[in-house]
Amino acid sequence: GPNQQHPIEFEGPAEMQRSIVFLVLLALPCTLALSGIECGKGGITCPAPDQINNTPDGSCVNGVSSWTNLFGYTTYDGKSYDGSCSFFGGVPALAEGLGWFIIVGLGGLFSLAVSAAIYLGEKSVPQRHQDEVKTSEHFNSAGRIIPSGLCACDIVSKWTWAATLLQSSNTAYTMGISGPFWYAAGATIQILLFSILAIEIKRKCPSIHTVLEVVLARWGTAAHLVFLFFCILTNFIVTAMLILGGAAVVNAVTGVNIYAASMLIPISVVFYTMQGGLMACFISSWGHVAVIYVALLIFLWKVYAGPSELGSTDKVWENLMSVALKYPRAGNFEGTFLTMWSRSGIFFGIINIVGNFGTVFVDQSYWQGAIAARPSATYKGYLLGGVAWFAIPFSMATTLGLAGRALDLPITLGESGSGLVPPAVAVHLLGPGGAFLVTFQLFMAVTATGSSEQVAVASLCVYDVYKRYFNPNVSGKQIIVLSRIGIAAWGVISGVLSIVLLSIPGINLGWVYQAMGNFIGSAVAPIVFALLWKDCTAIGAIGGLAGSMIAWTVIAAEMGNGVVDVNTLAHENAFLGGNIVALVLSPVIAVCLSLPKPQNYDWNDLIKTTESYLIEEDRHAHVDTQMLEEDSPEAMDNALKWTTRTGAVMTFVLLVAWPLLALPQRNFSKSYWGWWVAIAFIWGHVAAFITIVIPIWESRAFLMHVCGIKKMDFSATVRGRDGYEADGSVALREDAVGKAGMYAAGAPRDLSEKPQAPGAEVPPAQGFPGYPMMYPGFGGYPMAPMAGSAGPMPPMMPGMGAMPMGGSAGPMVPGMMGAYPGSPPMMGMGMPQVGMPMGYPPMV
Repeated sequence: GPNQQHPIEFEGPAEMQRSIVFLVLLALPCTLALSGIECGKGGITCPAPDQINNTPDGSCVNGVSSWTNLFGYTTYDGKSYDGSCSFFGGVPALAEGLGWFIIVGLGGLFSLAVSAAIYLGEKSVPQRHQDEVKTSEHFNSAGRIIPSGLCACDIVSKWTWAATLLQSSNTAYTMGISGPFWYAAGATIQILLFSILAIEIKRKCPSIHTVLEVVLARWGTAAHLVFLFFCILTNFIVTAMLILGGAAVVNAVTGVNIYAASMLIPISVVFYTMQGGLMACFISSWGHVAVIYVALLIFLWKVYAGPSELGSTDKVWENLMSVALKYPRAGNFEGTFLTMWSRSGIFFGIINIVGNFGTVFVDQSYWQGAIAARPSATYKGYLLGGVAWFAIPFSMATTLGLAGRALDLPITLGESGSGLVPPAVAVHLLGPGGAFLVTFQLFMAVTATGSSEQVAVASLCVYDVYKRYFNPNVSGKQIIVLSRIGIAAWGVISGVLSIVLLSIPGINLGWVYQAMGNFIGSAVAPIVFALLWKDCTAIGAIGGLAGSMIAWTVIAAEMGNGVVDVNTLAHENAFLGGNIVALVLSPVIAVCLSLPKPQNYDWNDLIKTTESYLIEEDRHAHVDTQMLEEDSPEAMDNALKWTTRTGAVMTFVLLVAWPLLALPQRNFSKSYWGWWVAIAFIWGHVAAFITIVIPIWESRAFLMHVCGIKKMDFSATVRGRDGYEADGSVALREDAVGKAGMYAAGAPRDLSEKPQAPGAEVPPAQGFPGYPMMYPGFGGYPMAPMAGSAGPMPPMMPGMGAMPMGGSAGPMVPGMMGAYPGSPPMMGMGMPQVGMPMGYPPMV
């Protein structure tokens, strides 16, 4: 309300002083920076002169190199690393059969488990609500009632790509500590800022199925086709990166044919995704992230607490300082790996920030996650998800990526670029068990995002291609069938496309990751403007794309003496220039061309237009259909202010405050390094709690119901907000062309129109789709505001008919149910804001 205090606001000078003191305390570990690395002192090992910059592959002749391990470490089974030309050497750490077991065996078992969970969830819903879980709206939007914990879990699962686990460790291995930080910070702020758009979806267009429906409503067919290209391209890039990284690791660690792995990885999730749609993605996300975080915590404890050759932060610090003498990192302060003064780190950070805006804001999977969430779960889920996801690249790469250097393993730059640092370190620390763990962790990460991408592409093809341009009158059943076909088709097509990329020389996970911003970054600003700026016109994305391609190729030609190929395009200056032009030029063009002739769009039109896109009625697909105070439009207005401030503050902390506090340290001291690792440790455990424990806690009632421990009450609740008056939007809606399922008589058609007065004549309704009900993890979602409602109610309710109810003097009338003459004070009759219990026997 207007008198509420927002937690982000400073209440006075004392609050500001506490914030300043907090920042000062963060900087306390910054003791005097080392003036240099002194060989032979403080546990630092001196490399032999002939070993400085001597790489395993650089000195390899006839399968033997002159390289030696700086510390004399051996393999997990006691063999010497000396003379190795690479870590894996073409010999897989696991038997090929185990690779097939992970992909086919464990993948199949997980698929069966998710399918069983979907089946039990649907069967546990009362029979009178079975039709609700079988609509196309539920299949592609998951009922629009996902809670915050499961929403956060889904964000983590879909944002954890193969690159998150593999490429982040590569940045640590090649750049040092700045790599994991910029990878995590540069890809977290997008999730935090997207939470603002997630709230705007609930405020302005809760009926949409895809982001392109917003574009279509605002700017028409031409813009719709342009952004359809960008969205499909984004889904292709994301899916290709998943498969490239996953197939490379499975091939290197187990020997499974890389092309077979490329086909089987996406297909392994097709079956349960076809069965449950978007709901399957949410249910499976918990299992995916549970495996990812458990593996992460195992590696954290193994490296920094032992038992291992490392086992402490001090030992890791000493070894990293020693390795810096053997392989001084060009562009880093004093050549050390423990510094934020890194030219490559800063360049990568900028590329990462720019590129990842496109893969979040232009990726339909993030929009469908926001569409599926409860209004109050949108900003909570995305903020929690962003905070939890930060731990995966930051903690994982700080552990495995730097351990690869601290152990001085014979990992070549080619192996590192293909994402093989984590499996190499895992094999060294845990033997075949480590290889199995990291491969299974990777498989779960790839399939988690893969299922979301399949639903995203299917939704785009069904709603924005088939329904829009071929069959506007498509039915809900046809939507489900076509969505399932789209899911299966994309599972196969994505595997084929990844094989094509694998066949291009010079293309690997790192190349695709840094190039993605050049292709899709120009679409970010116009898509954001579609929901945030009413004056924007549909111009900008194409100009930005053309500009980024020009900048990319020109800089590549300059760096390559006139040659433009895969290698020169991979130069960090070329990547940086193209990414920046893509993200910056697009909004400049959009603003310059929009201001002379602004659109001046009415947001009420967006609400009405997008509601017409509904195939079947979904009472959660409207602006105000919630009884809970936290889901009301007023609460969303306040949440928007709070989320905007929170997102801005967290973005400032991650991109400005934290790096500035670390820069004075230059070369990390032992104490500062210990503090840095402690943050990674704590963050990893907190993130695991958010994504593993909170969803279970939110789902406890339903889980006990499914397991037969305690029956769950599916009845209405008494959790209506004070002063709530139904505006008719909870009833059956009929649109302007008479299609059942849009507007109720008396419901306001825009935000300024007043509802009809209570008791006004209401034409007979044509049925009622039912009530919201509990579903896996949906934590006591309320029923419709029936009793005491001031607005019109449909006369034909499921299982009730038009017969007299207990104590009434005659048949029910299609007016108010609140205080009907002759009604005793019972549930649903004469008790304001209580509602009809759904467990009540049908009255026919």
